[in-house]
Amino acid sequence: MLKSKKGISPILATLLLIVIAVAAVIVTYAWVMTFTGTQTQQAGVLLVQENVSWPSNTTVSVIIRNTGTSNAKITAVYIGTTSTNLAAATVATPTLPATVSSGGSTTFTLTYPWSKNTRIYFKFATDTPAALEFSALSPAS
Repeated sequence: MLKSKKGISPILATLLLIVIAVAAVIVTYAWVMTFTGTQTQQAGVLLVQENVSWPSNTTVSVIIRNTGTSNAKITAVYIGTTSTNLAAATVATPTLPATVSSGGSTTFTLTYPWSKNTRIYFKFATDTPAALEFSALSPAS
């Protein structure tokens, strides 16, 4: 009775396991390549605030650096004393839209009457979702 039952041969079983393992590796590789591809595209524009200076009581100078791999186009700048109530800033230099080259920096001179020892909030909007928001404390004297 045991001789009449037939199973899968060991060679066929080994080949089947190899095919399943190769298919799993291919699916994993495709997912990883898709994931890393979208992550590197999102990292194309990476803006960082490099320095904020206060040349006079009506101007603010901000240096923005682009550490990403693509050029950034600054389309608007907002400024205010709270992060939720920002108003469009008057940008003296450069004229908007302004380009911040990949690996480069640009100095923005904003006209804004600030008070001493006050936290000022900034938002630099780009033509991509990569906006830069930060705050800085104005000098006490």
